[in-house]
Amino acid sequence: MFEIGKIPPQILEKLVLQPVTHSKVHRADVVVRPKTGEDCSAIDPQGELCVFSTDPITAATKDAGYLAVHINCNDVFSAGAQPIGILMTVLLPPNSDEADLEHLTQGALEAAAEVGIEILGGHTEVTDAVNRPVISATIIGKTRKHHMICTGGAQVGQDVVMTKWAGLEGTVIIAQEYEQQLQGLVSETLLQEAKEYKGFLSVGKESKIAVEHGATAMHDATEGGILGAVWEVAECSGLGVRVFADAIPLTEATKEICGQAEIDPLLLISSGTMVITAFDGQQLVEKLRVAGVEAAVIGTMTEKEKTIIRQDTETILQQPVSDALYQVKFRQAQGGNI
Repeated sequence: MFEIGKIPPQILEKLVLQPVTHSKVHRADVVVRPKTGEDCSAIDPQGELCVFSTDPITAATKDAGYLAVHINCNDVFSAGAQPIGILMTVLLPPNSDEADLEHLTQGALEAAAEVGIEILGGHTEVTDAVNRPVISATIIGKTRKHHMICTGGAQVGQDVVMTKWAGLEGTVIIAQEYEQQLQGLVSETLLQEAKEYKGFLSVGKESKIAVEHGATAMHDATEGGILGAVWEVAECSGLGVRVFADAIPLTEATKEICGQAEIDPLLLISSGTMVITAFDGQQLVEKLRVAGVEAAVIGTMTEKEKTIIRQDTETILQQPVSDALYQVKFRQAQGGNI
């Protein structure tokens, strides 16, 4: 069991630094790598724009390292850029042990290998300021030919396209964190399927296709879910939007789990789902499907009002509030919410 404070150097070397420096990915644009006592890493972006983003993982205890890498990479992919490496600050609660740190590190390395980035360094310690693992990460990327796409680049008349399914990341988290409560409420087949959605959390493939198609805005659907992401694209672009709720794809596992958790899957954190605005959205959908990425046109950009149509009734699309993940409850729950 770890003492409060920085992880001892010999354990850090064994469980973090050696696996990181001997990982499968060694990029040519990384020129200084992490080691004990080295506070900075360095990259050479080869004349391109550097793109940075940061996001924490606070609501998941299982696969936190894996999730931290993917959700941060998705921010860079959503800018039409290519991620290079990631810095991670890991805060572990008291009573954590080597197995906890090893699991977190291996999850991060697994995700890093999937997207082709390096872990550039960070900080790891045990602190009584947290009661579950907290990861704060910063991702570094570079543009493709100096071309960057912003969330606020949508244009009037463009289609709103979403990839994959709503509530993707949230479904994974609930299936893992509430597995005991879900047993007997959801079939084992659907529960296992929900856990396997973690294999869909990267938006790297759709980013490249959307950029080539001519997308002018892209956004990863994180907190606030798919509806929150669409609202943010419209707000950031200074435009309105009409969302067709009945066109938003949902898997059966997400429907079942969200039904049992008594939450709206359209407001559930959905990393792995990208919101894209482009002209001729249906053609983009076809290109994505040919590449093996499910997609659908779910709305259109307008001049002013943000609205949503559900079962032929049009209402105002509300500004996103607290994510549905924090509203999870079960009639047979054993313990509180996340």
